[in-house]
Amino acid sequence: MFPADLQYTGTHEWLRIAAKVARVGITDHAAELLGDVVYVSLPEVGDEVRQADAIVELESTKSVEDAFAPLSGEIVAVNPRLADNPGLINEDAYGEGWLFEIQFSDPAEIDTLLDADEYEDLVDKEEE
Repeated sequence: MFPADLQYTGTHEWLRIAAKVARVGITDHAAELLGDVVYVSLPEVGDEVRQADAIVELESTKSVEDAFAPLSGEIVAVNPRLADNPGLINEDAYGEGWLFEIQFSDPAEIDTLLDADEYEDLVDKEEE
């Protein structure tokens, strides 16, 4: 149900880790719960963040929710396409709808992330 090549957080972010940089977005499940995303407030490149900081604001037709830093480090890229097309998050959550990239500073924090099976268990429990 969830891509096996990604890591996940308990707050519904996904990460694709390559070397010391992780690309981050919200899961398709989270995007579905959120509804049609109409606005995204992203962090700035160069921002230093700590794991679990609220750093993205997602506004949908239903509500406003935060997305959180899954790891501590420096924001090294943001998805420029979301400014004009925030709906990419709903259309392609694991691809073109990514939010930001972070150069993480503490590799040990990766151990706190979930794999696809653990994330699926979390979602199943939330839906009970």
